This record gives sequence, structure tokens and C-alpha cells, in this order.
Amino acid sequence: MQELQVNLNERSYAIKIASGLLNNAGALLRGISGNDKIMLVSNPTVYTLYGSRTLDSLKSAGFIVHVALMPDGEAYKNMAETIKILDQGLACGLERGSMVAALGGGVVGDLAGFAAAIYQRGIDFVQFPTTLLAQVDSSVGGKAAVNHPRGKNLIGAFHQPRLVVIDTDTLNTLEERDYHSGLGEVFKYGIVNDKAFFVYLEEHGEQIAGRDKECLSHIIYQSCRIKSAVVAADEKEEGGRAVLNLGHTFGHAIEQLTGYGSYRHGEAVAMGTMAAVYLALDEGLLLKDEARRIKELYRKTGIPIVFPQLDPAAVYQAMLKDKKVVNGRLRLILPAGIGAFTIRDDCRREKILKAIVEAQKEEF
Repeated sequence: MQELQVNLNERSYAIKIASGLLNNAGALLRGISGNDKIMLVSNPTVYTLYGSRTLDSLKSAGFIVHVALMPDGEAYKNMAETIKILDQGLACGLERGSMVAALGGGVVGDLAGFAAAIYQRGIDFVQFPTTLLAQVDSSVGGKAAVNHPRGKNLIGAFHQPRLVVIDTDTLNTLEERDYHSGLGEVFKYGIVNDKAFFVYLEEHGEQIAGRDKECLSHIIYQSCRIKSAVVAADEKEEGGRAVLNLGHTFGHAIEQLTGYGSYRHGEAVAMGTMAAVYLALDEGLLLKDEARRIKELYRKTGIPIVFPQLDPAAVYQAMLKDKKVVNGRLRLILPAGIGAFTIRDDCRREKILKAIVEAQKEEF
């Protein structure tokens, strides 16, 4: 088993990565909780695949478990579903010392974490991420939120998990689109955080596309390592943690304008990343060969990156509703060479619109 630590003083926690960890869920949680009550939040798809083994393990460790299922999909990451989860927590008698466990992808983890953050002013929760995107990104860092009709993740809190348990076996049943969505988050770490990791991704593109287990284990560990270090240095995104938002402001606009149903989150992030790449090219931050290498990495692994044919002006207006807007100015993360980044709030509207138009084309 590989293990990492997210160092946040009294809020520090471990990330455990291995095959078959859901079978040991009870023992792992018993190591951090003395309270017997747990609410296991999942969705029908994931629960059908992995619910029984998780539930059996928790019960064998002496936990009293209430299962709360939410519908599957980003469209259900909202306040209405949060209230339903809170109602079930009250009905099953969750206490201040009880725990919420999220078994699923990013939608389940975000909503369950947000419910835990506001239930009785905050109770413990743990993450059992079952998608690549959740394993490499959303389960780590304590961002818990739900969507509002006017923007993504506008209602939420910072609420760190007590533990993140990554069972790599859950990737065996992951649909191809969801796998690509996860890679969309993985690649950002190499593009703007770690040049050596980017080179590894370049050199192992075919193996990654084929879900080689050794490569998968490596990219999950490295992604969590990079994100853990960023979060430890800037827990509440007051500075450097913003680097993790590469492509997200563009991507969130795509998701909002298409009703949170047409694209997976990581797909929208990949498309948004390419818009950021075009903008960085125009701003003289990135060489054309570096942009080509980034695009080739996505192509090699089969990730769609052509920006949707949305009205660029509408995309720009949606971007202005993003959480990362400061004093009415768009705050964008742009690659500054491979493995480096810059934060810009002075990019002209015309250049942003031009980048969107360029990203809507097939080629440079």
C-alpha cells in the first residue's frame, strides 16, 4: 500500500492507495473513529458495484451504517439533494461524533462532504473515491460544494476529510468517458506543476490509454503527491492553490451553459485547458512547440479537447460568474512553459474570446 500525508496541523490526514482497500474499509475507519454511527452516501450505480463489500466491512468492524443514495450525475449536485441527505442524517440519528462516508465519484464526494460540513456545524467525513477524477483530485483538499443554477460549486465550504481511501480496483469498471475525464485532471499537474511528471505522461501515453495498472498506480500517487503539497501550502486557495484551477474557469462555463449534463467535468477541464493554452500562446507565455506537445498528449490518450461550439461571448459572461473572479476581473491560470504557471487578471476580453474561437477549431 502506498500512503501520503496531507499536512494541515490538526486537520492532517492520510491518503491510502492500494488494490482491494474497500474490503478493509471497516478496519481503516475504526482507526480514526470511536463513534459507531456512519452514514454511507453513494449512488445506485456505484453502490450496486461496491456497496456490499464496503457495507460488510464496516459492519464487521462494529459500525452501525445507514445507506443514503443520491441520483447519479452532476445535475443532482444541488441544494435539493443536500437537504435530502441531511434529512436522512437526522432520521438515522447522526450525532456530532458520527461520520459521513462518501462512496463514489466527485459528485458524491462533493455533496457528501458539503452535507458533513454543515450538519450540526460540521461532522467528520471520509472519502472512498471510485473514479479516476475523484482519486486524483476532488477527494483530496477539502473542497466540498454543490452547484447553483448560475454557476458551478458556488455553495460550499472547506471541510477536510479525516481519511482518503483509494481502492484502485474500482477503476476496472470505469466507463471510458469517465476514465478520460479523470485524465483531464491528471494532465494539469504535469502541464503547470511538474515538468518531470509531464515527460512521464508523454512517454507513457499509450500505456495510460490502455489502463496499464503500473502506470495508473504511478499517476494516481504522483497526482495526489502534487495536490497534497499544494493544499498543505495553501489550504483555502488564498494564493498558490489557484494553480489547480488550470482550465477550470473555461470548463465551468462549458458545464453551466450545457446544463451540467453534456460533458463530464474532466472533459470540460481538458477543453478549457486548451483554451488556456491558446491564450498563453497569444500572451507570449508558451512556445508553439510546447503547445503542440500538450495537445499531442491529449490526442495520444484519446481525450476530446475541441471546445464546444458555444457563443464565445456567452462563455465569457459565464466565466465572469466563476468563484475565481476578483473585483470583477477574471483571474486565470495560464501555463508559462511546461511545468510552470502564472496567474493573470489582466487578459483582455478580446484575447479571451479569440482563445475560445481558436480552441473550437480542430488544429492550431
